[in-house]
Amino acid sequence: MTFKFIVRIVLFSLACMATAAQAQWQWLDKDGKRVFSDRAPTADVPDKNILKRPGRPANAQPGAQAETPAGAGAPAVTASGVAASTATGNVIKLPGADKELEARKKAAADLEAAKRNADEERVAKGRAENCSRAKRDKNTVDSGVRMARTNDKGEREVFDDAMRAAESKRLKDIMDADCR
Repeated sequence: MTFKFIVRIVLFSLACMATAAQAQWQWLDKDGKRVFSDRAPTADVPDKNILKRPGRPANAQPGAQAETPAGAGAPAVTASGVAASTATGNVIKLPGADKELEARKKAAADLEAAKRNADEERVAKGRAENCSRAKRDKNTVDSGVRMARTNDKGEREVFDDAMRAAESKRLKDIMDADCR
């Protein structure tokens, strides 16, 4: 008797889940993404974007699917806006879906390219500035003019030969990296 009781509970649970799944709304939002909910969409969602209502099958909704040739099965709509008929293998494009998607993809690619170009331009400008500064400083170091700098303690240090050679090498490394 316990086994029969468990079977009944499981069957009842499955029946409840199937009923709950039928009470789902499905629509396309303003970005073209599918939205699933147990509540009706807001008033700003047009009727043509509502793909499924509770209590009615998805293919009974107006505008939910493209028209199919005579004798073909009901098409399944893919994320790219292409309806594929599984019975005949035909592919039917929904009007406007691909154009909008392609336009969004192109706009995103253009924006990414513009960002990349701006970053490359900024880096190139910084390298050119570093190059000119390093050339100017290298000419000063190589000229033999007496040079000094302030150390961490705030004291003035006059360049000796070792410091001048180290500074010359540092500036040459900067020029090798940035003056291409």
